[in-house]
Amino acid sequence: MSKRFRFILVLLLVGVSVAFLYPTIQWYFLVSEEDQIRAAGSREQVREYAREEADDALAALTLLADDADATVPAEYAFVEGVARDLYELEGREVPDEWSVVTVFRAFRDREELFDVLEEHYAEEIFALKDMKGRIITLGLDLSGGMSVVVEADEVSLAERIGREPTNEEMEEAIDLAMTILQSRIDQFGVTEPIIRRQEGTNQILIEVPGDNDRSRIESYLQGRGSLNFHIVDDDATAQLIDLQASNPGFTPDSDGVPEFVPAGSRILPYVVPDQYGILQFVRYIVVKEDVAAFGLPGEYITEANVGAEPLTNQPTVNFVLDNEGAEIFANLTRENSGESLAIVLDERVRANAVIREPITGGQVQITGFNSDEAQNISTVLRTAALPVDLNIINQQAVGASLGADAVQAGIQSVALGFALVIVFMLIYYHGAGGIADLALILNLFFIVSTLSVFNLTLTLTSIAGIILTVGMAVDANVIIFERIKEEYRLGKSPQASIKAGFEKAFWTVMDANITTFIAALFLSQLGTGPVQGFAVTLAVGIVWSMVTALFLSRLIFDFGTEVLKRSKLSLGWGVR
Repeated sequence: MSKRFRFILVLLLVGVSVAFLYPTIQWYFLVSEEDQIRAAGSREQVREYAREEADDALAALTLLADDADATVPAEYAFVEGVARDLYELEGREVPDEWSVVTVFRAFRDREELFDVLEEHYAEEIFALKDMKGRIITLGLDLSGGMSVVVEADEVSLAERIGREPTNEEMEEAIDLAMTILQSRIDQFGVTEPIIRRQEGTNQILIEVPGDNDRSRIESYLQGRGSLNFHIVDDDATAQLIDLQASNPGFTPDSDGVPEFVPAGSRILPYVVPDQYGILQFVRYIVVKEDVAAFGLPGEYITEANVGAEPLTNQPTVNFVLDNEGAEIFANLTRENSGESLAIVLDERVRANAVIREPITGGQVQITGFNSDEAQNISTVLRTAALPVDLNIINQQAVGASLGADAVQAGIQSVALGFALVIVFMLIYYHGAGGIADLALILNLFFIVSTLSVFNLTLTLTSIAGIILTVGMAVDANVIIFERIKEEYRLGKSPQASIKAGFEKAFWTVMDANITTFIAALFLSQLGTGPVQGFAVTLAVGIVWSMVTALFLSRLIFDFGTEVLKRSKLSLGWGVR
């Protein structure tokens, strides 16, 4: 590998790392605390915020419209671009200079302008939510998160097994539920969760660091891993639609079930997600319970993932059934060909389609969800059904378990230790120490950027893993430098000493790091919570420490001797 190629590769690594790390820097240093709080809010809170901001903006623009020459304030300048597009779309002459009046003329009415303003403010928060998914998240001990207590519902377990569960069966169900919850949380991209049993009770404590989105957390804590498919009673549904049209306030809970709904059928709400992903009621649908209903427990599913329709690009949930599940589903669709099939999730109809032909082979595709919901549903299906229902009895956002002073002291101690290592290397190894320090800084930079791109959670144990890898990176440089010293003292040229030193130190460094890397891999697979976080950061750090010590340091040494033509090496005391 030529030096030029290695240099370009290093520049490429630095550039990619900067791109990976930029969202984290932007989030913690450029995004205001208020916006961070808004980004952590639920979709309902985002909708409320966007509508309030749009209402204030519309009121301000309306007030300015009384002056024909008033210009659009800078904070609302984005509407000029939308107005320009509307003028061009309708073939109207685009104004040379924009005013509030000319902006208003682009829209049909105030409601259309309000929708544009609302969409803009909502997109700002959703962009921050997307950014939050690409940063290093601070753990519960550093920044807080969500603490949830759920309780296993003994009644639901009794219904599933057809009798009162014994203590042993209840214990097994709770243990399995904890395992499934751990799997779900891991697959949702949340690292270092703490899941533990409350002694002497049927309650489970879940602490999710760096995530305050209640609706998101509820989706994987309460998801039961099952869908239901029901045949729609089209005649009764048509009559029910007429009833709802003539009586808009109709609900079966308050008005009762109409007489035309036959026995063995029931009324379910049909809902669709709005622009915020919040489910909105559309109408009621009558589904048949006694004719054909197929529950889809998680144990029937062998695979589940998210896809997209080729033409509309709408999100889909694709899953594969085992032989038994495939046979049941094929019989359901074969016996009811031409009928409408309702997809029911959490007692709400999410999609309604006509069965054109039997669905065989066990490969099923369902639609009617936005991208987030599709991902959540596929995760819940993939991780199987919970053996017992879990009821949330307490859910609250919590602050950092460490005080601000303790966090600040920890940061200062890390910075001081890092600085002392850099100074020591400069004093003891002189010029070579400077090379090691540069490699050390880049090593830390690469580690942090990797943690950022994978949205990993940083806790005190994770920081300990980073500190350990920094020490190992220094150790690798020390081994290499001492080998170079030995060769240089034998009278070899700088180029020959560097080459021999790196070659002879290579396997020593590799052996030490590979054994530690293997231990870190086992810890990351077998450990949970803080142990897993420590193992992940340790493994990432080991990889980058080997790259910087064996690759980057060698490149800098070669540059000094072969490009700058230096005839002497600066390796510290006693070496000339």
